[in-house]
Amino acid sequence: MTTAETTIPTEKLDFKRVLPILVIVLVDLMGLSIIIPLLPLFAARFGASPFLIGILQASYPLSQFLGTPILGRLSDRFGRKPILLFSQLGTLAGFILLGFANSLPLLFVSRIIDGLSGANMSTAQAAIADSTNEKTRTQGLGLIGAAFGVGFILGPIIAYIVLAASGGDYKAVALTAAFFSLTSILLTTFWFHETHTSDKPSATSYKSPFSFGAMWQALGRPAIGFLLLIMFFYQVAFGGYEQLFSLFTLTRLGMDATDTAGLFAIAGIFIVIVQGGLIGRWSRKRGDRWLVILGVSTLAIGLIGTSLTPRIPVPWYNQSKVLESLAGQSSIALSTQTIKVPLPPEAAKGWFGIVWLLIASFPAALGGGVLHPAVNSLITKSADKSEVGGMLGISAAFYSAANAIAPLFYGSLFQWFGAPVPFFIGGVILAILWIFAPRAIKKDR
Repeated sequence: MTTAETTIPTEKLDFKRVLPILVIVLVDLMGLSIIIPLLPLFAARFGASPFLIGILQASYPLSQFLGTPILGRLSDRFGRKPILLFSQLGTLAGFILLGFANSLPLLFVSRIIDGLSGANMSTAQAAIADSTNEKTRTQGLGLIGAAFGVGFILGPIIAYIVLAASGGDYKAVALTAAFFSLTSILLTTFWFHETHTSDKPSATSYKSPFSFGAMWQALGRPAIGFLLLIMFFYQVAFGGYEQLFSLFTLTRLGMDATDTAGLFAIAGIFIVIVQGGLIGRWSRKRGDRWLVILGVSTLAIGLIGTSLTPRIPVPWYNQSKVLESLAGQSSIALSTQTIKVPLPPEAAKGWFGIVWLLIASFPAALGGGVLHPAVNSLITKSADKSEVGGMLGISAAFYSAANAIAPLFYGSLFQWFGAPVPFFIGGVILAILWIFAPRAIKKDR
């Protein structure tokens, strides 16, 4: 009787055990989400084109692609806590440098430093995997996604409160993000307890921390390889959507940073509802395979719908005020000639464009909220317990590689073919995945 009880995993998540991880992720991501919606506007202030903004956006995930798998393997060897602290210190340094950046090259350096040490999310996911079983893992990973969504609600709101109080000082916003990063370091130091324990080092702990061969080997594993491909191609499509969304709303609807922050907050609320309240229930009833197919299909619909947003500026659009908002306290005198992103004319303003975009954003947010935790849950269930951190690190490497490619892909299409084209092509990529996923992913046991 006792043996049976100990071998059957409980279906209830131990919230007390995962709570410190979730709080740390929330605080950490509040700092990150303060910066993400503003970063394209940081670059636009220095006259960057959409393609150059894409290169800037790509510098962080490309650096993360190189650094995260190494840190993931090291977290299997030395534990989650020291690696998480190292990653958070790098994020803090990157935010401080971003705050004092007075040129485009310094923006690049700040993002590269943050990226090379950026294993915050994958290490937290590994800690969640340590603290859950197969029955509760998807819910646990979904709660990390919910923390991400809460961060995206609070981050943009905090950013623009700071902007309003400081008269549009981007430095104040970056230093506010640094404050949240410092808070997460203190929480990790004094509250987080190591989750990765082993009486004897596993065989994987003696492996080289990372190699590209390890990525190819992972692709060759039947239960994991296609999931990694799903992760990669989904994020190529969705990563560009996230990273260039503020430029899309600027050029199609004439929305400034404050307006776009409101859209991020609405999307964040929806993601919290999905990942915090629904994804665990859906996983238990329908399985992770169903969640992956749902995520791919709704993302395809959302991206194609977004690409069809009509170029009708919002009723309150004023071109001179948008330029003033972009300039802030900068000494740069901005004009439509200085800004390399085309602004819409003031004629034919109305509600139709913003209403259309809001409707299209809901399936996109649903897919983005469901797909990432479901794919990672399937990966952890297919990997040996001793290599969970390494596999999540490899998954994060594919994710980061896609994030590096996505803004370059979207930025070039945006600049040379127009704002709707990259979003439409991203939706088509996901529609193709939607066709093949039911055949390629095995049904849940």
